[in-house]
Amino acid sequence: MPCTTVTPAARLRGLRPGWLNNPKVWRTEVLAGLVVALALIPEAISFSIIAGVDPAVGLFASFTMAVTISIVGGRRAMISAATGAVALVTGPLNREHGFGYLVAAVILAGLIQVVLGTLGVAKLMRFVPRSVMVGFVNALAVLIFMAQVPEMHDVPWAVYPLIIGGLALMVFFPKVTKVIPAPLVSIVILTVITVAAGIAVPTVGDKGALPSSLPVPGLPDVPFTMATLTTIAPYALAMALVGLMESLMTAKLVDDITDTPSSKTRESIGQGIANIVTGSFGGMGGCAMIGQTMINVKVSGARTRLSTFLAGSFLMVLCIVFGPVVSDIPMAALVAVMVMVSFATFDWHSIAPKTLKRMPVGEITVMVITVICVVATSNLAIGVVVGSITAMVIFAKRVAHLANVTAVNDPDGDSVLYSVTGELFFASSNDLVTQFNYVTDPGKVVIDLSAAHIWDASSVAALDAIETKYAQRGKTVEIIGLNDPSADLHGKLTGELTSH
Repeated sequence: MPCTTVTPAARLRGLRPGWLNNPKVWRTEVLAGLVVALALIPEAISFSIIAGVDPAVGLFASFTMAVTISIVGGRRAMISAATGAVALVTGPLNREHGFGYLVAAVILAGLIQVVLGTLGVAKLMRFVPRSVMVGFVNALAVLIFMAQVPEMHDVPWAVYPLIIGGLALMVFFPKVTKVIPAPLVSIVILTVITVAAGIAVPTVGDKGALPSSLPVPGLPDVPFTMATLTTIAPYALAMALVGLMESLMTAKLVDDITDTPSSKTRESIGQGIANIVTGSFGGMGGCAMIGQTMINVKVSGARTRLSTFLAGSFLMVLCIVFGPVVSDIPMAALVAVMVMVSFATFDWHSIAPKTLKRMPVGEITVMVITVICVVATSNLAIGVVVGSITAMVIFAKRVAHLANVTAVNDPDGDSVLYSVTGELFFASSNDLVTQFNYVTDPGKVVIDLSAAHIWDASSVAALDAIETKYAQRGKTVEIIGLNDPSADLHGKLTGELTSH
């Protein structure tokens, strides 16, 4: 056979993803990145105000987070940048101890996230029920809309027709063409109208000054002592946990929207690396941004890392090179974009009358509690934790009644067979002891557990208690039918759970 030589260039082409050769994908990703960058500017400035830092700090953080996570993150097309949740956690530290401590906390939070990611904390996402996820998404949509309300309060009357016009453009323009993202068209047209007509409305420039140069890496200006570590550690841990939870929930949401899997472990480690890099450049830290991710994935149709990388890159280019132009963008245009994102994010099917009639009451309760907690605290992490705990309590209460005991007496009256079915754990096993007739049963009692499973020590203790009660009356108990895991647990713990 003839020998064929594979050149390095051909080998490299074989390793490249297929979309690199698709002009349509390039166009979608580039335009999506530009739209997200425009939407990031006022958000980053607002979060800087919450954290009590200069607007440039939030913009730098959004730049470094997006660029870094596009390379090391596990979820393609997801946007990470400076966020309100992180700003709420680190704001008190900045106010009480200074900016240097905030930066140090960001770096430490990144290290904690890397450790947690390596330890497999992402696997805990399996325990977040669907009802919590739906509540999380709906609460997010509510928060996104509520964040726009201040931009519509006590403003010139011209803001309202601009917002309505922007929404109309985003609804009807896709019917003409989807080549250019409708949000970008809306932002450009509204900006041209306000500038050309000289309409005085709030603009991006009113939020704060845009940076004029790139960030420079350096170490935080704090004493490297144990006292500093004990000061920043609680804030860093809180930031790490909140950031990971929001990022992993967002990644799961994008998985569902795009019908593609992602590595949650890599995303957890990537978030940590991105925060370490961000802190090293004097940024305020961040995590996944659900609103901007929805703009990127659901509204603009982006699917690759390119859009995330360009969102961060365009952000700095827009601020440094086109700062005066960007400053003239009316806030009404960005408000319209975020209102549309809010509408598209909300799971309207979850509150449809037909759905509510068919859905179990417990599922609806969990969803509502999640929404209420998130909206009341403005903290997605708190809502997810409370919702998940509520779901577990409802589930435990439901399965606690699934352990049934039926008795079959021997015709000769010498023995009785109890058949136990269901899952035996701390909730269901509490009632198990009361379902036997200790006084009237014959001398030999057989308990058949072939249709049951022992999950914990409480169940073993309950079986020991049953045997003890019969033994006190001179009767014997034989337990049969244990499956291998149940037999192993019962063999290890029986007789060892009560003091003598």
